[in-house]
Order: sequence, then C-alpha cells, then structure tokens
Amino acid sequence: MTRTAALADFVGDWRLTRRIDDARTGQVALAEGLARFVPSATGLIYDETLRLKLPGQAPMTATRRYLWQADGDGIAVLFDDGRPFHRIALGEEAWEDTHWCAPDNYRGSYDFGDWPRWISRWAVTGPRKEYFMVTTYDRP
Repeated sequence: MTRTAALADFVGDWRLTRRIDDARTGQVALAEGLARFVPSATGLIYDETLRLKLPGQAPMTATRRYLWQADGDGIAVLFDDGRPFHRIALGEEAWEDTHWCAPDNYRGSYDFGDWPRWISRWAVTGPRKEYFMVTTYDRP
C-alpha cells in the first residue's frame, strides 16, 4: 500500500519520533514514544505518550489525546474536548491544512507517500510562538 485509504488503516500502535525546532530560543527538542489509535463509538481515539528531551533539562513524559472521525472522504481531527482542529484527506499522498487558534496560526501537512510510514509537519507562528515540528510514524 502506498497511501492510506480509510480511517481504520490507523488502528493500532505507531512508534513516533519528533523534532521541534524553536526559532525563538534556537533550541531543538527531541522526543520518542508511542501513538495508539483505539476504535471508539465515533471513530478513533489517538493517544500519544513520549519522552521529551529539552536542552538543559531532565527528560520528561508528555501526552496528547485527539479524536479522529470519518468526515466524507477524509478525517476530521478534533481536540479531546470535541473542538475541531484540522482535516486530513484520505487517499492522497500528501495533504495540507491550517488551524487558527488566536493569536497563533498552525500550518500542518501530512505525507503518506511511504505508507505505512507517514510524516506530520507543523509550522506554528504567533506573538509568543515560532516553531517547526516534524513527527515520523512507523509501525513497531
């Protein structure tokens, strides 16, 4: 398979690696962990747990939760409280979307060209934020 075609393609565990380049501080944060997609009544629950390493600090555990739901020919990604975050098109090799969270702008892209390995990229800008984050997902 060269690209994802259904929400169910994501079910299960994914090993993830993440790099965050903070343009404001000039620091690079690195993280490794696990993303787990679990079926729910409305789609999938995305839970990630990772070990985050920030320069000059002890490693820490970080977690995130999103809700992924079928949305026509794509996936609606929601925050864990049900607020909309962004959308992913299915069957595409690459996809881009944006999310405005005043006062910050999130520009994201997904690369499914080497499925089942895939990459998420986010550029975030705002009065107090300016970073670029790349996350690579692989099956364990």
